[in-house]
Amino acid sequence: MILSSCQPCSGREASKAARSNSKAAWERRIGSGQAGEAMLGRVSALGKDRALAMFADWTDRIAAGELPPAPARPQGVERNVVITQWDWAGAKEYFHDEVSTDKRNPTVNPRGPLYGVHELSSDNLSILDPIRHVASQVRIPTEAPIAAARDMEQPSIYWANELIWDSRANAHNPMMDQKGRVWLTSRVRSNDTPAFCKQGSDHPSAQLFPINASGRQLAMYDPQSKSWKLINTCYGTHHLFFAEDANHTVWTSGGGQVAGWFNTKMFDETGDEQKSQGWAPFIVDTNANGRQDAWTEWDAPADPAKDRRHPGGFYGVMPNPADGSIWGSDTGFPGGLIRLVPGSNPPNTTLAEVYEVPWNNPKAPVQGFSPRGMDVDRNGVVWAPLASGHFASFDRRKCTGPLNGPNATGQHCPEGWTLYPMPGPPLKGVTELGSTESSYYSWVDQFDTFGLGKNVPIATGNQHGGLLALVNGRWVTLTVPYPLGYFTKGLDGRIDDSNAGWKGKGLWTTYGTRTPFHAEGGKGTLSKVVHFQLRPDPLAR
Repeated sequence: MILSSCQPCSGREASKAARSNSKAAWERRIGSGQAGEAMLGRVSALGKDRALAMFADWTDRIAAGELPPAPARPQGVERNVVITQWDWAGAKEYFHDEVSTDKRNPTVNPRGPLYGVHELSSDNLSILDPIRHVASQVRIPTEAPIAAARDMEQPSIYWANELIWDSRANAHNPMMDQKGRVWLTSRVRSNDTPAFCKQGSDHPSAQLFPINASGRQLAMYDPQSKSWKLINTCYGTHHLFFAEDANHTVWTSGGGQVAGWFNTKMFDETGDEQKSQGWAPFIVDTNANGRQDAWTEWDAPADPAKDRRHPGGFYGVMPNPADGSIWGSDTGFPGGLIRLVPGSNPPNTTLAEVYEVPWNNPKAPVQGFSPRGMDVDRNGVVWAPLASGHFASFDRRKCTGPLNGPNATGQHCPEGWTLYPMPGPPLKGVTELGSTESSYYSWVDQFDTFGLGKNVPIATGNQHGGLLALVNGRWVTLTVPYPLGYFTKGLDGRIDDSNAGWKGKGLWTTYGTRTPFHAEGGKGTLSKVVHFQLRPDPLAR
């Protein structure tokens, strides 16, 4: 599952010296290329010898002729999917994700270009014009020299000792605002923060929780002027989304112990990046007085007069359109969700609620663990794929007990969770969990940009070669047929023409594996933009 989720290896074939020993072949394969050191670290965390033996057994059985269960053929509306693909970017670049429109209003940027970023592999912003079928790129700038990743555990089988990944900006997760501008989480400086972020600053957030270092900030590209603005945030960033408020606030994950926000309206009017930003730690109202007070740390003895600071942080992040709260996924085990309420004077009025995924909880009929990316529907229900092989929804409105106070331990609202087993087979001999599907992220089609209805949650079917939509409790699998290849980390939906029926809307994704040269075609294969549309019937034109 680690290899499938990151796909960092450097070739389909092991070196000649390792082919006769599957365990050695796996060690050589995992150590190949610029991600080798990190991948060997992941395998070592599992127990290196045990993990390599497990992978070797798997491929030996496949080599001997063993086959996995055959997937079901498309049924019903699954047969009505139209898929269009475009090449973009270079053979050495991989994609994290793309953006086509403003999630809050999917009619923004109709028939316009798509934008994608390459994370560690390059500092290019890729652009696709899907009408003229033209791909181009612009360079993402940084304010100061930043060293690019250089280490290589083993030579690449495809690229030998060539360092094919040279990014300094490490851009991630593009999002579009109401003006069609593209916002990125991106490194603009070295890790050391400016003085206004640190102890002794008069910035309200720094006075509450100073920050000395952060690894990624914000950048904004304006397609009209073809210009960049680099924004030096104190807090770290990873994913971002816009709130549905008058300030068009950008909320970000990746801040570790804090959630960060950026007032884009204020920044447009004043250009003041310091006043336009803020951040807050995750303070849980454990004394139940309804306000933020002095706090203890989560692992310290409880003080009935104080609140407590939650040590986790946002991975995925999404403003709730129903009430203005901010939700984020908290990874790890058992992991869960954090709800942040800014209050009237953030950060000094900001409070958090923590809801762990039910695990070893006798009040929960189904157990699960470890969310990754997440989204929120128009009713405020949160949707997140779990490493336990489930698609989880959490509806805070179903909670029956107190949501703060000393008993709000994280496992206090199992009734708010519903866990849907993902499609696909389970692990052999495992009956208490979901399938082996390992979805990375989820996205909710709030405005029916695809055709399955409003508020349909969709998971990235990373083991299915497609997308997994949950429609009224039933799965609809949107498959990219072999041998085209498909592995995505994000998606969005756009309405190009509301009067054109199915032809005027669709889902946009990118083929985003870190090693496009592992796809059919091998070295030289380019990443793809993939457009999904849904016909009313298979013969509709």
